[in-house]
Amino acid sequence: LRKSMHIDHLPSHFTRIGVVADTHIPDRLKKLPPSVFEKLRGVDVILHAGDLSAAHVVKDLETIAPVLTVQGNRDIITRYGWTLPTDRLIEIGEVRIGLTHGHGGVKGYIAEKLRYHTLGYNVERTVDRVQSRFKDVEAVVFGHTHRPYNKMCNGVLIFNPGSVGPDYYTRYGAGVGIITINNSAVRGEIIPLTD
Repeated sequence: LRKSMHIDHLPSHFTRIGVVADTHIPDRLKKLPPSVFEKLRGVDVILHAGDLSAAHVVKDLETIAPVLTVQGNRDIITRYGWTLPTDRLIEIGEVRIGLTHGHGGVKGYIAEKLRYHTLGYNVERTVDRVQSRFKDVEAVVFGHTHRPYNKMCNGVLIFNPGSVGPDYYTRYGAGVGIITINNSAVRGEIIPLTD
């Protein structure tokens, strides 16, 4: 395991997982939209895929369920962000879920920006990068792109709920996600926010 990998063991009865990414508070939003609380009501745990930008986002989400989060590129500039792991491996019974933001830490973020400005944007390049960070998992959850993604790739669910905060890309609205575990089967659902 990488030094930056944190492992969490959760109860096997946690079968409904809320997923949030790119909340960007207060740089893009003043607070979480009310529909986040409505759409995630009843989940067993919330995975936040980074770019919280403010520590109180975790406390706000904890009014719904326990929260596990990772460091996003916007979190690097805050003192709180440096206490967060870059990657987490979450074990729920027999199911293993990798959680990462998708920027690859400081060096990865710089390399990504160079690729973006020389080769252009390619979501599949990001998917390949986040999937390569974890082995023997049933799902990989990431953020960073602000674009929803919910596909099975080589038997692994690759899942990004999109951004909670205002998006760079007008065709993608704000959203959250739900991952459902049924025995060892994992299924993702993107849920648009209405605020």
